[in-house]
Amino acid sequence: MNRRTFLLGAGAALSLPVSGVRAQGAQITGAGATFPNPVYQKWAEAARGAIGMQVNYQSVGSGAGINQIRNRTVDFGATDAPLTAQQLTEGNLLQFPTVMGSLVAIVNIPGIENDQLKLTGPILADIYLGKITRWNDARIVEINPGLSLPSLAIAPAYRADGSGTTFVWVSYLAAVSQEWKDKVGVGTSVRFPAGTGARGNEGVAGTVRQVRGAIGYVENAYAISNRLVTTQIRNKAGNFVKPDQESFLAAASAADWSVPGFAANVIDQAGPNSWPIVAPTFILLPTNPTDATRSANVRRFFDWCFANGDNLAKELEYIPLPEATKTAVRAAWRAQFGA
Repeated sequence: MNRRTFLLGAGAALSLPVSGVRAQGAQITGAGATFPNPVYQKWAEAARGAIGMQVNYQSVGSGAGINQIRNRTVDFGATDAPLTAQQLTEGNLLQFPTVMGSLVAIVNIPGIENDQLKLTGPILADIYLGKITRWNDARIVEINPGLSLPSLAIAPAYRADGSGTTFVWVSYLAAVSQEWKDKVGVGTSVRFPAGTGARGNEGVAGTVRQVRGAIGYVENAYAISNRLVTTQIRNKAGNFVKPDQESFLAAASAADWSVPGFAANVIDQAGPNSWPIVAPTFILLPTNPTDATRSANVRRFFDWCFANGDNLAKELEYIPLPEATKTAVRAAWRAQFGA
């Protein structure tokens, strides 16, 4: 099935059977990462009909989500950049993953169609370092024989807000480029040497769609929903792979969830078919909630998502957590909250 037909079919999955006890009037609020926003909105829509849960989720970026949950202005925060064990302790927070997603490079180059262009991690790093400035650069031409690349200026787009999506992207660039690691580093907000900033995945997607010669990074669902042109990327095994479910799942299978805070690293994993930029996204839940009922409803919502939301996630090309990881998350809830 074509990647774009997955998204078009997502609406049909919303007619889910009602299960469990309907909790009329139950409401929870969350804010944070834009990376999982498409699947959180679909899960919220489905859970409203299935268990009567009203979920208000605002995709304001991971940095803002972390601040809001620290200030207890929402019931849960969401971040793509996991907090350290020390940060979790200091903030009285429990961290758990919900789903995995993939970042893709998106381009707007006249004559170049979806997944035709091949790029490498070092080339992507040098584009964002400002060292490669035109699409017919010799290094890009060399790995794209037979592809007509114009003498068009490259216009990099990046997230202007504090962003877990940026954290994942620059974690990849740092993994494949020592110069990037030394000069720019990793964080939810870094000083990009080249390009133009835009707010949210929506802003980056919109910039790339509008600007000839642009390149950006977004969650795969945004590339699909905005009908943007994605690229192949060379993985750690040296193979050029397309961004599809097969390559995402190949990378996700290598995740190690035994680390503190479930902060598995899935960046640039080995494997002949692995997509190199896959990452989990996380929820932050207070261990000392101001409202125990709302905290319990957050856990109830995500428990329902774990049990019923995998198909919706797949249709949006996210990667569901392994069942063993879901079991471990539920065990962490019980250990902390007793239920």
